[in-house]
Amino acid sequence: MSSSAIAGVRVLVVDDDEGVREAVADYLKDCDAEVTAVSSAEAAMWVMSEVPPDVLVSDVSMPRHDGFWLIRAVRGLPIRRGGDVPAIALTGRLDAEEALLRAGFTEVRIKPPDLAELTDLIAGLVARC
Repeated sequence: MSSSAIAGVRVLVVDDDEGVREAVADYLKDCDAEVTAVSSAEAAMWVMSEVPPDVLVSDVSMPRHDGFWLIRAVRGLPIRRGGDVPAIALTGRLDAEEALLRAGFTEVRIKPPDLAELTDLIAGLVARC
């Protein structure tokens, strides 16, 4: 793992599954990313209003407001507030990729994610911006 690839990158991790959320957040922190991890779309929008991340990593299936709700809300924000943040959807549904990309996610990965691949993806997204 190359920590310099995402060192200092602000990543917002959103997942209602504590195990997945902690695994992703801990791995990214070990890569020297600045990680904020929350358990709901509502909490994610609060974080977005405070300090927009460089990359958003979000579960899709969450209670109350799901990943589709979250990406619509994020894409509705002004650019200076994070409305154009690269966003990675994490889903257990193999047939959801097209709908998630149309909804506004930049990339889609199947859960559980390969953490090294996720880190490389984040580094690539940040490099493109």
